[in-house]
Amino acid sequence: MAENTVLKLSGLSKRFGSVVANDDVSLTLVKGEVLALLGENGAGKTTLMNMLFGHYLPDAGTVEVADANGVLHALPLGHPQAALAAGIGMVHQHFALAENINALDNITLGSEPLRSLKRNRAAARAKIDGIIERSGLKAPLDVPVGQLSVGERQRVEILKALYRDARILVLDEPTAVLTPQEADTLFSNIRSMITDGLSVIFISHKLREVLEFSDRIAVLRHGRKVGEMATTDADEAKIARMMVGADTPKVARQEMSPGAPVLSLKNVSVSGRSQRETLDNVSLTVNANEILGVAGISGNGQAGLAQLIAGLVQPSSGTIAVDDEDIPKPTPSRMVQAGVGRIPEDRHHEGIVGAMSVAENMVIERLDDPDIQSLGLLRREAIADNAVKLAQAYDVRGPGVDASARLLSGGNIQKLILARVFERAPRLILANQPTRGLDMGAAATVGRRLLEARARGAGIVLISEDLDEILGLADRIAVIRDGHLTEAPTNNREQIGLMMAGAAA
Repeated sequence: MAENTVLKLSGLSKRFGSVVANDDVSLTLVKGEVLALLGENGAGKTTLMNMLFGHYLPDAGTVEVADANGVLHALPLGHPQAALAAGIGMVHQHFALAENINALDNITLGSEPLRSLKRNRAAARAKIDGIIERSGLKAPLDVPVGQLSVGERQRVEILKALYRDARILVLDEPTAVLTPQEADTLFSNIRSMITDGLSVIFISHKLREVLEFSDRIAVLRHGRKVGEMATTDADEAKIARMMVGADTPKVARQEMSPGAPVLSLKNVSVSGRSQRETLDNVSLTVNANEILGVAGISGNGQAGLAQLIAGLVQPSSGTIAVDDEDIPKPTPSRMVQAGVGRIPEDRHHEGIVGAMSVAENMVIERLDDPDIQSLGLLRREAIADNAVKLAQAYDVRGPGVDASARLLSGGNIQKLILARVFERAPRLILANQPTRGLDMGAAATVGRRLLEARARGAGIVLISEDLDEILGLADRIAVIRDGHLTEAPTNNREQIGLMMAGAAA
């Protein structure tokens, strides 16, 4: 292996104040291999890659990169230009593209000296055309990036790295916003480049893709590397055990007969400020004892649907009813009174009031409850007792129930929101990206809580960009695309992926 090593990280450590992000991490990457780098949120994956790419300066450790002859040389740390010059390319989960210029200019932007008065566009296009031909990463070069699909933008990001002669490519959650078909095509394209000597570090939380695409797996936990294994020796249970440090319980879903409708939308349209907040003539029914999964590529109207059900926007046309009661002008308080529990997408800005205490946030939607207030005065002792009980039941960890909610980690904020929602036993639950950013154990707990709510008679709208999550929990699946909602006739992954891409059901 040493003869083919193209990258060697030795003893990398990084602290942010009292927080140890990485602790003595060592990794190697071999020419022509895909190394999957796994770990829960906060395990240190992104910090490690940012040190590799020069965005962070390590407190200790070295990075060595092989030259064209295979000889390892120390990489100057803390200098992104040095990483680029050494052939390291990084494609972030959130695209760094200028939407108002075309793909060709995005690919070449920053790769030419500012003193150049005239760029050699013909030479640049010829080089990019050659990369496209070898890799299969097709993208319309003369179209503004703002008009490209998500999959095309992903390809432009990779072409941008390859244009700079990257021999080592870091992919951070590359399929997070792709359909299954787009993901398969991307992996196929990258595999063709790997045969030409490209080496890849692949960060993902989708274990199925990791097992299909990678050659070797390295796992971080609490900033330390806890193990490596060949993909041929791995399975999802073994990887999960290494990531979490214990067995992750399986979420068992039992078949149930749906009850009466708890949510009905009829020909509802919402005029949003952008496409992601717009709905066009949407009709749906969610029944008791049922989870409706809403699948789709990010930005296709999920935000508008969630805001409507939460009472944050009013329909420009159509009707919305909860338990057969029409709600002509939905507001947050009206929807809560109607029995709607809300798990928002943005837990920090929409889920809590950061300056208020954990205890206060747990009762913020039931301030009219006589157990919480009397004659307009809050019953502080009852609020504190309630918070202690819920913090124990839902494993909300932090500096205490009297501390400001903003001091909690993202995962514990989500647990706080879950406690607040589920303890009220709502008739309808809006779960918008409920496991985003959670570790595997916490995500499994969310799934179990949703199934428990379904079993006691709740109807649930599960909006998620993780198709595996929807397939594992939902009784029915609807696909949202350009503000239109279409029920999927099957739970077949490939067919749902085609619908997400715009194909007819």
